Amino acid sequence: MFERRLYHHLDWALLAAIAALCALGVAMIYSITADPTRGAVSHRYVIQSYAILIGMVAMAVTLSFDYRSLADKSHLIYVGVLALLLYVLFFGTVAQGARRWIALPVVNLQPSEFAKIGVALVLAKFFGEHRGRPSWVDFAIAAGLTSVPLVLIAREPDLGTAVTLIPVAGAVAYLAGMRLKVFGALLVAFVLATPVAWTFVLQDYQKSRISTFIDPSRDAKGAGYQQIQARITVGSGGLTGKGFRQGTQGQLRFLPVADNDFVFSVLAEEHGFAGVLVTLGLYLFVILRSLDAARLAKDRVGAYLVLGVLAGFIFQVVYNITMSAGLAPVKGLPLPLMSYGGSSMVATLAGFGLILNVRMRRFTN
Repeated sequence: MFERRLYHHLDWALLAAIAALCALGVAMIYSITADPTRGAVSHRYVIQSYAILIGMVAMAVTLSFDYRSLADKSHLIYVGVLALLLYVLFFGTVAQGARRWIALPVVNLQPSEFAKIGVALVLAKFFGEHRGRPSWVDFAIAAGLTSVPLVLIAREPDLGTAVTLIPVAGAVAYLAGMRLKVFGALLVAFVLATPVAWTFVLQDYQKSRISTFIDPSRDAKGAGYQQIQARITVGSGGLTGKGFRQGTQGQLRFLPVADNDFVFSVLAEEHGFAGVLVTLGLYLFVILRSLDAARLAKDRVGAYLVLGVLAGFIFQVVYNITMSAGLAPVKGLPLPLMSYGGSSMVATLAGFGLILNVRMRRFTN
């Protein structure tokens, strides 16, 4: 359990940067969900505030227990996540053509968001127990551990969240000793398998998103609409932006799901290039401080755990920002710490609780 003396080793700077991003996200959700014609505001920013509070409790929980104890029980956490993912496939709530949520009395739970933590924990424990360089069999087992939740999430369907498990596993495997030439071979295999995936794996709407990314104008009022509007929204902000709640694309609902997938686009419109630089600076600070936690980790389990959690976070941040700028196909991946979404917020803060945990306990026995 948590020891009072460990407070002195808590990374308060990282915690402050995380809180700043959360506060910025709430402000943007407040701005986006305002109705400029009536001066009304929806309750979504309030829900997000509650999600942050719950996420802070989750962070406190992951801080309270020694990360090595959590890693020792990672197989139970992993099995629990798989059980929730299986439950979703058969009994989950359907919304927007996908079955991704478990309906609870107050909120809807999205188990796929917690799969990243489960995979990071179980792989950190698995590779942390090896004393030498892992063998091909070990990497194959790690691939299997990653593939099971990945396939279950993709079946919901939620290919975007499923893909975030790949950088989690890749980061841990690389730190454990997988050579770069192996990653190169896997990349070549992925490229060669693309035609097969296009024919047998991807759904029609996923193919449409990729096609319209290449040429959004081919379906400007359909599949390409979001991408075109995202580019317009980002470009309209200029250097200093139009001002808080003064944007047109977000405020007048030209940009769909602006408070979730495209919150960064609206930030660019309202606060311009200056606001974008500040936000990117906060994200960069969070990433660098987390990498420092991996460097200072007292054992390999801690380093693997930090890199696994951080890799999924970095992937989502980079993909969402490039998507918001129209530089990547539109995919339902929220911007961590800022986009509207309770499960994403709670899972992300719980993950950072593990990162803070590793750094905080670097001097313990």
